[in-house]
Amino acid sequence: MVGRAPAGSLGGMDAYLDHAASTPLRPEALAAVTSVSAEVCGNPTGAHGPARRARRVVDEARDAVAALCGVEAGAVVFTSGGTEADDLAVNGVLDAVAERTGGHDHVAVCSAVEHPAVLEPVLHRGGHTVRVDHNGRVDLDHLDAVLIEHGDRVAVVSVMAANNEVGVVQPLEDVARIVRRRAPDAVLHTDAVQAAAWVDLAPIVASVDLLSVSAHKIGGPKGAGALIVGSGVAVAPRLRGGGQERGRRSGTHNVAGIAGFGAAAQATLAARADTAARVAALRERLAAAVTATVPAATVTVPAEVPQLPSILHLCIEGADSEVLLFLLDDAGVAASAASSCSSGALAGSHVLAAMGVAPERAAGALRLSLGWPSTEAEVDHAATVLRAAVERTAAFGAAAS
Repeated sequence: MVGRAPAGSLGGMDAYLDHAASTPLRPEALAAVTSVSAEVCGNPTGAHGPARRARRVVDEARDAVAALCGVEAGAVVFTSGGTEADDLAVNGVLDAVAERTGGHDHVAVCSAVEHPAVLEPVLHRGGHTVRVDHNGRVDLDHLDAVLIEHGDRVAVVSVMAANNEVGVVQPLEDVARIVRRRAPDAVLHTDAVQAAAWVDLAPIVASVDLLSVSAHKIGGPKGAGALIVGSGVAVAPRLRGGGQERGRRSGTHNVAGIAGFGAAAQATLAARADTAARVAALRERLAAAVTATVPAATVTVPAEVPQLPSILHLCIEGADSEVLLFLLDDAGVAASAASSCSSGALAGSHVLAAMGVAPERAAGALRLSLGWPSTEAEVDHAATVLRAAVERTAAFGAAAS
């Protein structure tokens, strides 16, 4: 065992540094989920009293999510999470265009570092990716060239607000200007799942037509999310049946999950600026401690590049991510190496590959992500444990050679 701090209370870990994968329920969200689960039994589409009560719960949550995103309530389409919201954005727009034109030759375009929930639908439908620079920011010249090449065949462009692995914030205003000039009929979507807890979404909404958010990234429950749909944007439903969400997403509402989403949205909005500033300081504390005590560790994205305050991505020379994660977990530190959607054995990061990070350097990738309940004690413990873990892997490597 590398060494433990006194037993923690967050998932049995002494330092939970995987908030980018999922952050704990906020007390307000837990209270909402518990109360609604116990007391609200109606289906929101019904006409009787219990149904009307359930509908009020959904409507109030819709208002809260709309406020978080800086939109009107009617723009909010509830989904089962960020993945469904992303899928609805990409496939929903392509299907809507196909229904309108009677053809299937339109395509989607996205950055090469998108979350798989965007990247895979785009590639599955024969779409195209746009390069990024060595810091993970979208190559605007390449975006311009791709849109010129494919012209009016481009139905949807998707560029995430902030990357889920390295935390880089994308220049969406610049992206929007290029899209409006080169593909004026295309719909611009952004996956803001990782950004929603940390940045004001209103300026982002002003630049895009569609925006995805997820409850469990902001302290809400898993199983709830939303796609923000701009006025006049046609999105064909992926789920048909009952006609819920104005016909854009059928299915009985997850009333308790949506209530928790709304409560988390309210709490996030009320404290977002202060929380972001506090967490940014913790991130800098962690980065300073790690780089001072682990010579092999380098911060992947330079400080001058716009990025979220919550994610510290490292590449540790000579280390193996899988071994490091095992040692950290054994010492009570939860972390990750890539997207939490990459289940099972660790695979190479498509994000780092797109950034041009050499495979041998990417092999020692580590994502340490902070959240609303993160503390100095967690950060300090993680830095100490990481140093010991790296020293242990180095000793193993020396012995093996």
